[in-house]
Amino acid sequence: MELNRKTRLQFRIQHLIFLALFLTIIGLLAWLSQRYSVESDWTATGRNTLSEASVRLLERMPEPVTIVAFARDTSLVPTRRNVEELIRRYQIHKPDITLNFINPDTEPEQTRAQNITVDGELVISYGNRTEHVTVLQEEAITNTLARLLRSGEKHIVFLTGHGERRPDGEANHDYGQFMKHLANKGLKAVSLNLIEEHTIPADTAVLVIASPQTDYLAGEIKLIQNYLQQGGNLLWLHEPGSLHGLDTLAQTLEIRFVPGVIVDPTTQLLGIKDPSFALVTRYGDNPVTKDFKFMSIFPRASGIQFLGKSEPEADHSDGNRTWVSNAILLTVERSWSESDALEGVVEYTQGSDTLGPLAIGLALHRNKPATSAPTRPDSDADPTPNQRVVVLGDGDFLSNTYLGNQGNQDLGYNILNWLSNDDAFISIPVSIAPDRDLVLEEKSWAILGLLFLFGIPLLLLTSGIIIWLRRRKR
Repeated sequence: MELNRKTRLQFRIQHLIFLALFLTIIGLLAWLSQRYSVESDWTATGRNTLSEASVRLLERMPEPVTIVAFARDTSLVPTRRNVEELIRRYQIHKPDITLNFINPDTEPEQTRAQNITVDGELVISYGNRTEHVTVLQEEAITNTLARLLRSGEKHIVFLTGHGERRPDGEANHDYGQFMKHLANKGLKAVSLNLIEEHTIPADTAVLVIASPQTDYLAGEIKLIQNYLQQGGNLLWLHEPGSLHGLDTLAQTLEIRFVPGVIVDPTTQLLGIKDPSFALVTRYGDNPVTKDFKFMSIFPRASGIQFLGKSEPEADHSDGNRTWVSNAILLTVERSWSESDALEGVVEYTQGSDTLGPLAIGLALHRNKPATSAPTRPDSDADPTPNQRVVVLGDGDFLSNTYLGNQGNQDLGYNILNWLSNDDAFISIPVSIAPDRDLVLEEKSWAILGLLFLFGIPLLLLTSGIIIWLRRRKR
């Protein structure tokens, strides 16, 4: 192309048009970035975005949330920035979350009035309730929001006096670790000795019978029966063997415990040598196990059979007396209930043993009796909740020893939430990226040190000398 005055003018005009269009596009992109945002979390566990459980909880909170952060305004400690980044994840799903900052150095009186103890402490308010958060993690904040959303603190009452598992105990067979976890979510464990108290408190959300070792007295059984007849919710954790005087309770619930201990040969394939361990990967259709994807482990479990009619056959003319049952925990078909001692070679014996699949857990519900206390108007639960009972053929799975195995802890939390008519609350997992720490042996650290101190510098020096020599020869 011949360059002349006309073509030069055309090129200049083209360049000006291109520059104008380019600047216009940049301006539009800048404007769009202010009005719309797109985020993508590429971390292994999505730790920079809220978990699905947190999002569901926010969807159940109709009222606005106010958060006051007591954090110093300094560039040396990025506390305020960390608070803003964490709370912004919540504001994306709930825009009516308000975040305000107070500098403890400039407003000491207000800081003392709120009993602030650490820099970055949050005061979260919802409705007329307020709680403090001292740990800047999603789990801590979401658990706090869950407690604020509850109508009040739920009392989980554990019966004592017969060798039951203690809710505050630190022994291997007790539930201390599990109940500490639940305390952070608004579920408070209370011990009750019926011989001393002679009554079950009216504010009991769930009554727990946790693996008694001695027989209950007739008066205690009567109190339990009256509690059940008045619409109380019950969690019964039974171990293989004697019912310890609770035969009438089993008759009331229309259940029967299968004699013997469940044997699951599948555990041998997973390296578990004890034949009394049962694995559960099959879960029934119930809110307790809905979308539950973890395996749970039950040591020395007993099978349970429901003797009442199935739901299609049940007579609902008297809803106060008719139990509806769901098998929520089912063993594999190859399992069986071994009636003999678990010694030597353990094999299924037709006639004396009961072949699987067996139910380790049953969830029972029925309409609440008309005599039961009405639900408080400020409760988040259904205004006319069903009476709920869960019977499990094992109590070890929530003990301090086995709580951390697979999904045992989450399963126990779901059971108590369902029993206390808070089945919408679910466990909030901690978002932790795998392999965040590099663990090497001393020999490996020494090799890496020599590589960076001497290996790489020598390599660069050698390459520089070679390049210099080649250029000199030219």
